[in-house]
Amino acid sequence: MEHETAAPLDQQEIERYRRHILLPEIGGTGQQKMKNARVLVIGAGGLGAPILEYLAAAGIGTLGIIDDDRVSLSNLQRQVIHDTGTLGEMKTRSAREAIARLNPHVRVVDFEERFSLDWAAQHLKRFHLLIDGSDNFDTRYSAADAAEAARIPLVTGAVGRFDGSLTVLKPYETNAAGDLYPAYRDLFPEKPPEGLIPSCAETGIVGALTGVIGTLMAMEAIKLVTGIGEPLLGRLLLYDSLSARFDTIKYKRRSARAAAE
Repeated sequence: MEHETAAPLDQQEIERYRRHILLPEIGGTGQQKMKNARVLVIGAGGLGAPILEYLAAAGIGTLGIIDDDRVSLSNLQRQVIHDTGTLGEMKTRSAREAIARLNPHVRVVDFEERFSLDWAAQHLKRFHLLIDGSDNFDTRYSAADAAEAARIPLVTGAVGRFDGSLTVLKPYETNAAGDLYPAYRDLFPEKPPEGLIPSCAETGIVGALTGVIGTLMAMEAIKLVTGIGEPLLGRLLLYDSLSARFDTIKYKRRSARAAAE
């Protein structure tokens, strides 16, 4: 991933990120990559809250937030970036204020609107990485299409009741064998019919689950930005909180799709 050049880490930043810099895999070079990075997060809700908090704490230089919703009392059971004092505020503003308290070195660019392909065509080119923490299939498919068109990585996750999942997408790149990585539609070819899958407002969700999946998504973002480890490309990570079990499903580019391209 290419990065714009930011100012070198100052002494305060070096001290703040010392535990990262001590890691040979990250070091000062990796921390500088995080400072240079521009990451857009869709949603400042259950998944977006831990994603934003951990990426801000990690030192991602610019965080974009897009969300058109306001903080409500029923959000606070899981959306930990907000609090009782921000009830009624736009989630983007509440999140921006929380990030400023956590790490003043992070620049926040917020958009009080819903993510769409039209919006992405105008703004997504400003970012190096997209993270989808939305709660609906329309946005998930739009995010996948927009990231593929912009040729930037996408970290996408979902939660429901006691279960969660996440994966990483780079369908514009090839693996070591020369095969294109799979796209979102290789994993989920079609949107489910409207109303088939109920929302968490209808079925409920355990708050800590969003923290687990959101934190894993933040970790994948850090790996992508710094170039360390093996991102979840072609792998869907599943988490069942009731049985405390993780499973991984491998998936590939569908031959019909590859032939069409």
